[in-house]
Amino acid sequence: MRLLPRDEEFFDLFEQVAKRCHEAAGHLKDLFSGKSEKWAYSIEAIKRLEHECDNITHEVVNRLDRTFITPIDREDIHLLSSDLDDVIDRIDGTARRVQIFKLTEPPAEGVLGLTDVILRITEVITQAVGKKLEEEGDALYQDILARLFETEKDPIRLIKWKEIYDNLETTIDQAEDVANDLESIALKHA
Repeated sequence: MRLLPRDEEFFDLFEQVAKRCHEAAGHLKDLFSGKSEKWAYSIEAIKRLEHECDNITHEVVNRLDRTFITPIDREDIHLLSSDLDDVIDRIDGTARRVQIFKLTEPPAEGVLGLTDVILRITEVITQAVGKKLEEEGDALYQDILARLFETEKDPIRLIKWKEIYDNLETTIDQAEDVANDLESIALKHA
């Protein structure tokens, strides 16, 4: 068996991506709570972290291709890697929309509430849990969206912010997928 390639470093790579997701979530929260002149820094920091995660995800796939014996099922490794990458892709997509829409200030506290849930859920991902936060994010999203449609009179601004809210909520859903992946893997190997 010593002749067969065995790689235990997948978990280290997952941890690296999870940490970068959490760091990107912190920049996303800063993006919406900071002054607009600092937004370029947050957006670029998120893009850098997303690029680093793409490289790590690529490394996971490469290791998967050249490793005969894996610590968990190959499909689980691929699924977890893909779902982790989706989380940071959504964070980056939201930041890019802020840039594309040339938003100057967020409406009310809604965005900050969603970004806070994303920050907390990415922290929890590194500890392999997350379902309760996803439910909190859904409830907050529905409340914020209702208030947006109730109070925003400018249709263009309403469309822009609805898309931002949709992306933030989808980021939370992606993080729940990661938590579900981890729970499934844990059950298989319990």
